[in-house]
Amino acid sequence: MASFASLLARVRSCTLCADHLPLGPRPVVQLHPDAPILIAGQAPGRKVHVSGVPFDDASGDRLRDWMGVTREIFYDPRRVAVLPMGFCFPGTGPSGDLPPRLECAEEWRESLLAQLRRLKLTLVIGQYAIAYHLPKADKSVTNTVAAWREHWPAVVPLPHPSPRNNIWLKRNAWFEHDLIPKLQARVKTVLAAR
Repeated sequence: MASFASLLARVRSCTLCADHLPLGPRPVVQLHPDAPILIAGQAPGRKVHVSGVPFDDASGDRLRDWMGVTREIFYDPRRVAVLPMGFCFPGTGPSGDLPPRLECAEEWRESLLAQLRRLKLTLVIGQYAIAYHLPKADKSVTNTVAAWREHWPAVVPLPHPSPRNNIWLKRNAWFEHDLIPKLQARVKTVLAAR
């Protein structure tokens, strides 16, 4: 446990890509070796950078709804680990936040994932996390999410829960009708078994 605490402290004080971050480094992760659920996301947004709390925004509200969990459960690191592809806010581009910086995954990801000894379910959110965790999956997020049964029950690919994806959700009504009830049941089962 001491080595885990040391690793997490090093991650939280990381300044590896400080020169490229418009608001400076503020790694936002939530992790404990006992967590049975991992949320592999993209990178913190501006609001999360300010609060330092993962998914502390409208995206998080929607994600917790998709999972069927309360804030209390979601923010318990012994239940839910949150490990984005980039740990710091990467800045804003013309159509939303910039992609996650590559340095985080290259430097920290394998070591951190190795700490999750009781992992039963990984929610892979968005194209960058899908590319890392499901490298053989279709390049299209829509096609990968539509093929969610191929990775079930250990891994569930998801679109980003951002309000920017409201149009995607309307066009893909099957997602909330078919996948979300199964996801909620799986989350409940995994948490009950811990």
